[in-house]
Amino acid sequence: MKGVVFNLLEQVVVAAHGDDAWDRLLADANLKGAYSSLGSYPDRDMQALVQVVASSQQKSEQEVLQWFGRAAMPLLFQRYPRFFAAHHDVRSFVLSVNEYIHPEVRKIYPGAEVPRFVFRHEGDDGLLMEYRSPRKLCALAHGFIEGAADHYQEVVAVTHLQCMHRGDALCVCRISSKTKRWQAA
Repeated sequence: MKGVVFNLLEQVVVAAHGDDAWDRLLADANLKGAYSSLGSYPDRDMQALVQVVASSQQKSEQEVLQWFGRAAMPLLFQRYPRFFAAHHDVRSFVLSVNEYIHPEVRKIYPGAEVPRFVFRHEGDDGLLMEYRSPRKLCALAHGFIEGAADHYQEVVAVTHLQCMHRGDALCVCRISSKTKRWQAA
């Protein structure tokens, strides 16, 4: 996993729990924690950090990943405003992930392994999203969607219809806006 993800987690943890929280988290996870944004690190490091946060907050790992994704989105907007500039709603932004955002991520962070999404429109107000990745970070994607909704001042519902954490072969989520009617692209 690219170090930029660890850097985002550090910023989110420090913002929520104070300056010393990241060092405590690293110590509790038995990690050194010198994560360069361009470096690549074992997925197990992120798993260990998420497990410690989940245990200390009495939440599930999925809840922690969802929180992290949502809280990280404003930081991503600050770093990469061009990813957001062409979009006016969550639907448009989410649909740009495969064709625009992930190719740009691979340019900035060579070797980045990003999930693959397949989208299907579901009427004027729904979008089905298939998530495929051996990392099984669908909850992080869920949080990113909620964070994008916050950015575009929408309220969305994300429903996990299928999930690898429940034994399904892939994750399928239904995304719908509760605050505006989306136009099919």
